[in-house]
Parts: sequence; structure tokens; C-alpha cells
Amino acid sequence: MEKTMEIEGMMCPHCEARVKQVLEALPQVNSAEVSHEQGTAVLTLNSEIADDILKKTVEEQGYKVI
Repeated sequence: MEKTMEIEGMMCPHCEARVKQVLEALPQVNSAEVSHEQGTAVLTLNSEIADDILKKTVEEQGYKVI
């Protein structure tokens, strides 16, 4: 299953790496393809996860989920 998130505030590859790392640390996330240029994270999930958990995980890093 795939899920796409729109994220504001990522400015560089370092931002991408940080968001990718915290998302992939979640047990439900197999992989995350993050792009600061597009402002997105495309997640490949192995099971359901609530949107508010994903949002909280990203926003704790200082970025805004739309």
C-alpha cells in the first residue's frame, strides 16, 4: 500500500534524509521516497497507520504536513 504526504519546510537533501529516517523508523513503513523539491514523501506501507501518527512524526522534526 502507498500513501503520499505533502510536507512544507524541507529545503535541502539533509531535510529529505531526516524525514526519510524518522518515517522509516516506524514499523508500518517499509520505505519512504522523500523529495524536498516536490515537497512530498511517498510511503510504502506494510500495514495500516493512522494519518495523525505520520503527521506527528514529521511535525516533531520541525516540518509542516499539509
